[in-house]
Amino acid sequence: MSKIDHSLFNADRHALEKEYEVCPECGSELVMKHSKNGPFLGCASYPTCHYIRPLTQHDNHDIKVLDDSPCPECGEPLVIRNGRYGMFIGCTGYPQCHYIAHDEHDDEDEQAVDCPKCHKGSLTKRKNKYGKFFYSCDRYPQCKYSLNQQPLAHLCPACGWGVMLQKQRAGKAVLQCPQKACQHKIESDSE
Repeated sequence: MSKIDHSLFNADRHALEKEYEVCPECGSELVMKHSKNGPFLGCASYPTCHYIRPLTQHDNHDIKVLDDSPCPECGEPLVIRNGRYGMFIGCTGYPQCHYIAHDEHDDEDEQAVDCPKCHKGSLTKRKNKYGKFFYSCDRYPQCKYSLNQQPLAHLCPACGWGVMLQKQRAGKAVLQCPQKACQHKIESDSE
């Protein structure tokens, strides 16, 4: 016999533990209903009253208005908001203006590295759908060269490839050739 109390995972039981709620539109009882998107509270006199409410409330509110920074699209002040997916900075002119500030840091210490495969483009820092950074040629789809670590414009002494990867091995900076056939390593003096 299982020692897990399965009633803890039942949304119906937890909803029933709440006190009796009244529909704000018609005064009938709010009952638990189910849809393809999950459970929700709806009015018991459904065909005549269409009131529904989600079980979980998301605390969407403005935290602080940033008077010193205007929106680059419309000029209205920006605001720090707490939304469904966490905090973000958006325009106070919403819904007319849909500007949202994205956290993009311009790294001045990163230098442009020419693509060693096509010799026409340069390797740029990009983010994949999981939030990880990678470096790929800006001439994609003509050139599909990409790397997972930060490239440096340093010629490999073993094979002559145009870039090397900057890695950390045992606390020391190491340059490594990205070519699978070479994998030549050089211990770097700079950290």
